[in-house]
Amino acid sequence: MTIEHACGAGDGDREPDPSDSLRTFGAVVQALREHAGLSRAQFGELVRFSKHTVESVELGRRMPEESFVERAEEVFGNTGALRRAARFLSRGDPGLAAWFQRWARLERKAVRLHTYECRLVPGLLQPEGYMRAVFDNSIPLLTDEQLEAQLIGRLERQTLLYERPNVPFSFIVEESVFRKKLGGPEVMRGLLNYVLEHSAPRNVSLQIMPLEAEFHACLDGPMRLLETRDGRRFAYSEGQQNGRLIADRNEVSLLQQRYDTLRSQALNPKDSRGLLERMRGEL
Repeated sequence: MTIEHACGAGDGDREPDPSDSLRTFGAVVQALREHAGLSRAQFGELVRFSKHTVESVELGRRMPEESFVERAEEVFGNTGALRRAARFLSRGDPGLAAWFQRWARLERKAVRLHTYECRLVPGLLQPEGYMRAVFDNSIPLLTDEQLEAQLIGRLERQTLLYERPNVPFSFIVEESVFRKKLGGPEVMRGLLNYVLEHSAPRNVSLQIMPLEAEFHACLDGPMRLLETRDGRRFAYSEGQQNGRLIADRNEVSLLQQRYDTLRSQALNPKDSRGLLERMRGEL
């Protein structure tokens, strides 16, 4: 029997920004190992990885290989717990909130995306000036390094819009979002110019939910919906310092119904652009 990675995890193998899912998975492995009365060296012998690799996995510094997960399952009685947990592992993504990272990865594989927002302009439609105004309002205040990381992360997400011209992007945004003077008149003027330009492609649809609307299907807050190439559908909702990825079919179907209803209640794309142009003229 050979020991894999006998020299342990080198710097190149470590995660530069360990995600919460890696830390949680590692903590579970450590708890199971200790419950079984095994040292890291003993457990490493059983799974054929060095004790240094075991330590890196347990501390969330290393993405476990599939063989590690399978052998660990055998050691711990084949309960299936580690296999199931491993499906939800994701690497850290600097500049993106930990709770948003898995959704951001799904976005890259989606064949259609829908977004409803009532707080801010969706990240995919934000110009840099508006982004900076948003990040400048973070509490606690961000350091310059943190702000730049957030900025880079959001700008990288925006490549979706022009790298995937065959993917339909649908946005519904509250009129009140564009009425806010976040960052001042110049920032808002730049925002309106940017949104009008980037919502013009045929695969991008932007609808405004007007202030005077008497009916509203999404009063429970913002949401995102997507469909993957294999036909699976996911939803995502976000609040204060947290976000929730939704995979339950019934719940996703309910949110899709709300979104579809909201599309019929919002201004059509042509009238929405007209409203934004008038708002730009008012600045």
